[in-house]
Amino acid sequence: MSEPRQVGTSVVVVGGGPVGLALAAVLGHAGIPAVLVERGREPSAIPKGQNLTARSLEHFYFWGCADQLRAARLLPPGFPIGGITAYESLASRYWYAPPGRETVGDFYFQRAERLPQYLTESVLRHRVAALDSVAGLFGWSAADVCLEDGGVRVTAVADSGEAREIRAAYVVGCEGAHSLVREKAAITRSGADLGQRMVLAVFRAADLGRGLERFPARTTYRVLHPELRGYWRFFGRVDPARTWFFHAPVPADATTATLDMPALVGQAAGFPVGCEFGYVGLWNMRVDIADTFQRGRAFVAGDAAHSIPPYGAHGLNSGLEDAVNLGWKLTAVLRGWAPPRLLDSYTAERRPVMVETAQAITGAIERDRAFLERYSPQRDRSEFERAWGGLTTGEIAPTSYEPHYEGSPIVRGPAGSACGARGQHTFEARAGHHLSPAPLSSGRNVFEELGRGYTLIALTQDLAPVAAFRAAAQAMRMPLHAIVDTFDGARTAYGCRYILVRPDQHVAWAGHQPPADPVELLRLTTAAASGR
Repeated sequence: MSEPRQVGTSVVVVGGGPVGLALAAVLGHAGIPAVLVERGREPSAIPKGQNLTARSLEHFYFWGCADQLRAARLLPPGFPIGGITAYESLASRYWYAPPGRETVGDFYFQRAERLPQYLTESVLRHRVAALDSVAGLFGWSAADVCLEDGGVRVTAVADSGEAREIRAAYVVGCEGAHSLVREKAAITRSGADLGQRMVLAVFRAADLGRGLERFPARTTYRVLHPELRGYWRFFGRVDPARTWFFHAPVPADATTATLDMPALVGQAAGFPVGCEFGYVGLWNMRVDIADTFQRGRAFVAGDAAHSIPPYGAHGLNSGLEDAVNLGWKLTAVLRGWAPPRLLDSYTAERRPVMVETAQAITGAIERDRAFLERYSPQRDRSEFERAWGGLTTGEIAPTSYEPHYEGSPIVRGPAGSACGARGQHTFEARAGHHLSPAPLSSGRNVFEELGRGYTLIALTQDLAPVAAFRAAAQAMRMPLHAIVDTFDGARTAYGCRYILVRPDQHVAWAGHQPPADPVELLRLTTAAASGR
C-alpha cells in the first residue's frame, strides 16, 4: 500500500448507506466540507428498509429530492402501505388489517413512501453528488480512525490499493452494526440476543400475489403461529406483482444449504408458491444500543448506534433522524453560532428515543407470544375469536409512536419531562415535539417558509417581539428566519402565538406570550447557556 495522500475537510462520514448519505446531504446543503467514505461502488441489491415514513419524506423535501424519490418507486402512486396480520398462515380465516401510518399523515408535511433501499440510496447518491462541499469516495474503505485532541485522522483505502489520510474536525460512523468508528472511539454497547435465528429471502413469484387477492391491497403480510413464539413469518412487496422479500424464524443450527425455502414460504402463505429465489441469508434477532452516541470528536449514527429487529421500518427511519439531528448541530458548531457542547445533546435526545423504540418492539414480541400461549381456536374457539377480535394494532401503534425531545437540555419543555419515543400526535405546538404543518395566509404551508437555521413563527400583529428576537440572534451570529402571520384559521390549532423552531423542525420553545429575554432563550436552545 502506498503512503497516504493527505486531504483536509470538516467532517468525515464513514459509510455511505442511506444514513451516511443523509448526513452528507444535511452537511452539503449547509455548505459544510465533508468527505463520504463508502466501500460499495453501487448500492446493495437487497431490498431492505423499504418503508419511509412521512417524517422521513420531510427530510427528502428539504434536501430537494422528494420528487425524485417518488419517481423512483416501484409501486404505483397511492398504493396502500399498510399490512395484514393473519393467524397460522395467510390462508387463515382469522386476519385483520391494523391501522397504519396513514392515520397520522396529516401531522406531517409529506406523505409516506415505499421503495427498496437501493433505490433510496441511488436518489441520495445523485443528490449528494450535486453538492459542491461533499466529496464522495465510493469504492473506498476506512482502514483506520485516529482520534486526537484537535481533530481526527481517517485512513481510507481504495479498491486499487491507493490510500488517503483524511484530517477533519469530526468523524461520524454510519457504517452499520460492525462499526470501525465505534470500535476506535471505544464506544460500548448494551443489549440482548433474543435467541432467534432468522432467514431473509428475496424471490419472484406471480402466484403469491394472486393468492392474496382476498385481502384489501397492502404491502406487508405477517403471520402469527403458535410454534413461532411470538416471532413473525413476514412477506413484503418489492413491486406490485412479482417480487417479494420474506423473513421467518429458523432453527439455531440452520444454514442456507439446509433450509427448504419453498416449504417455508408455502407454510407461511398457506398454499403452494412457485418461487424463484434471488437471495437467501441468515441473521440473528438481537438488540444493541450504544451506551453513548459520541466520544470526543467521534459520533455514531444509524445501525452503528442502534441495531434493532426490522419491525416497522424503525431502523432506517430512525437512522435518517439521527443524521438530521446530528447534522444541524455539527453545522451550528462548525459555523460558530453554537459552542461544541451543543453536540452533547445528540446522545441526550436520540438515545432515549431508540431505547424506547427497542423496548416497544421486544414488548410486542412478548405480547404476541403471551397471546399465542393463552388463546387457541383448537382449545376454545369462542374465547379465541373474542380475543382475536380485540387485536387491532401492529407492533407499535402509529398514533402513540411519536419521538420527541421534551427532556432535552436545549429545549424549554415541561419540568420533569424526558425524551422518548412514545407520545401523542397533535397539531398543538409543544416544546421538543415535531412541528405540524399549517397553511399560512399567503396560501403556502408553514413548512415551505421555514428557514435552514432557527425559525420564529410569530402569529401576531405586534412586531416588537420579532425585532427583539432578530436582534438577539444577530448578536449571537446565529441564523434566524421569521414567519409573521395572524392567529386565526387552522393556525389556532398551534395553541400559541410564538413558536421557535429548530433546523430539524422540532419545536425548541412555544408560548402565547413572548419570552421575557429572547437572548436567554436562544442561548439555552443552542447550548450557549446551561439549564432549562
